[in-house]
Amino acid sequence: MSDLTPDLTSDLVDELNEAVPSTEDDVSSDLVLGDETDNAENTEADEVFAVDSGAEDEVVAPKVESPYDRPGKWFVVHTYAGYEQKVRGNLENRIASMNMEDKIFECVIPMEDVVEFKNGKKVTVSKKVFPGYLLVRMKLSDDSWAVVRNTPAVTGFVGTGAKPMPLSRKEVENILQVKDDGPSSSESKGGRTRPRLEYELGETVRVKEGPFADFSGEIAEINEDQLKVKVLVNIFGRETPVELEFAQVAKL
Repeated sequence: MSDLTPDLTSDLVDELNEAVPSTEDDVSSDLVLGDETDNAENTEADEVFAVDSGAEDEVVAPKVESPYDRPGKWFVVHTYAGYEQKVRGNLENRIASMNMEDKIFECVIPMEDVVEFKNGKKVTVSKKVFPGYLLVRMKLSDDSWAVVRNTPAVTGFVGTGAKPMPLSRKEVENILQVKDDGPSSSESKGGRTRPRLEYELGETVRVKEGPFADFSGEIAEINEDQLKVKVLVNIFGRETPVELEFAQVAKL
């Protein structure tokens, strides 16, 4: 018996070793598999974080509101020249006193910044785009029409015959200067923020001083940097270009 025991034990050990894998092999394989799984999960997490971070960093520019999309329609109202401010004030008072806020929403005098040259210096002044006119945003009805039409110094609406005609989207946005870089206070008041020169090519001006004083001519060239214009002055029956400073000419 004692001689058989070592052989049987050795055979059983061999069979067990073949049937059950080594513990060290199992642990090492599990570690490798675990590392691969963890790496995959970490990679996915990194990708998700990267996507989320990009979404958070992205800034969406706000859409510029068009005055045309506000409630009501825009109409042009004709006034006595020089009475635009007074008409707006009177109309706003009438809207409040007659409880018409739900039908007449806004009254705007379109303005623009104009570059003028006085005494050789550039000066920016605010001027009316359409003297004698203002814009009213409203829901047109008999009542609202009467409130506007009967405001002192108002002569009527612009339209075909007696029917007021609302402005188109393009007209409203051009007059009120809708921009892509966002709304500004001047836009809400009907202002144009980009200055323009007082003089234009092809415009006829009068020479105020110098050897050609009281001559008139057409502007052929404008040099804003040097504050000069080149005017075609008719001398002895021929148009002669004369260079003058802005302060030396005046509008006709």
